[in-house]
Amino acid sequence: MKIQPLGERVLVKPLEEKETEKGGIIIPDSAKEKPQQGKVVAVGTGKLDEDGKKIPFNVKKGDLVLMPKYGGTEVKIDDKEYQIFREDDILGIIQ
Repeated sequence: MKIQPLGERVLVKPLEEKETEKGGIIIPDSAKEKPQQGKVVAVGTGKLDEDGKKIPFNVKKGDLVLMPKYGGTEVKIDDKEYQIFREDDILGIIQ
C-alpha cells in the first residue's frame, strides 16, 4: 500500500531509538521516549498562496528532520509506523 500526503502535509518515518545507552543499560520499550528524528518519505501536493500559486516545500524526500515530540497523525502502513505532519510543524532539517 502507498500513501500520498495532500496539501502541505509530509509523511515521515520515525527513526528507531537505540536499545542501550552509553552505560550499557537496556531500556524497555515502555520507558522509551517518542523519537524526535525521522526521514521524509513523501511530501504533499503543496500549499497555495492567495494568488493560487504553489508554495515550494522546504523539505524534500530523503531529508532527515527534527519532529515535534507531540502532534502529527500516526499511521501504520504494511506493519511500519509513520507520522504525518504539516510542513510548518516540522522543527528543522538535520544536516
